[in-house]
Amino acid sequence: MTRLNWIEAADPVALTRQCELAGVARATVYAHQQARPVPQEDVTLSHLLDELYTAHPFYGTRRMVVALRQRGHTVNRKRVQRLMRNLGLAGMAPGPNTSQAHPGHKIYPYLLRGVSVTRPNQVWSTDITYLRLPRGFVYLVAIIDWYSRKVLSWRLSNTMDAAFCVDALEDALKLYGAPEVFNSDQGSQFTSEAFTGVLKAHEVRISMDGRGRAFDNIFVERLWRTVKYEDVYLRGYATLGELTVGLADYFSSTTPSVCTRVSAT
Repeated sequence: MTRLNWIEAADPVALTRQCELAGVARATVYAHQQARPVPQEDVTLSHLLDELYTAHPFYGTRRMVVALRQRGHTVNRKRVQRLMRNLGLAGMAPGPNTSQAHPGHKIYPYLLRGVSVTRPNQVWSTDITYLRLPRGFVYLVAIIDWYSRKVLSWRLSNTMDAAFCVDALEDALKLYGAPEVFNSDQGSQFTSEAFTGVLKAHEVRISMDGRGRAFDNIFVERLWRTVKYEDVYLRGYATLGELTVGLADYFSSTTPSVCTRVSAT
């Protein structure tokens, strides 16, 4: 087994760190991954999982297996678990392992329980979702303002590395200044020192969803549903370039739904 086979894009450990530990250049890893195309059946199942999850985010792997079998696909739970793990999906129901946390990263407490969000730049939030393409998929990260629901910045990536999340954060800070509180889940991208270090440098208070509290970050989850049903599913983008241009048009033309008062629960 070569050192390249040690590298897994879906691993909770950041891809950059895996490359350092294995002594392999990132460019070599990307070239190796591109040389191993995802089986078309996995792509088809991943697209179906994406649609099912968007419509029913509370579905776990057992219900996903039932739903896929009802659509004529013979799958077992182990395969669905692998595909959902690769997509970064987890059922939004109380229980363990609802996010891909890193055991070596610091977890911050949830700071927004009972807090009324009454002004822009009071609370920002972020999350990652999966977007389908005909021959594969990419990941989208977005940063939104809780009060205005405005998408402040976003990035696309073909891996779950923390780098594209950091890029989106730095872009939002540059354009809009720093919020008082930044909320995220406990995913390894957001607990990484690269990400939290940027927040600390700008003196932003860090808040993270508790285990089993999937609805702490409900505003971003609603955004994903809207983006997919109003744009991605309808347009059926064929390439990453088309998707990038399409999302840029969508986010720039969509007027945020402004709420006069939001209470965090």
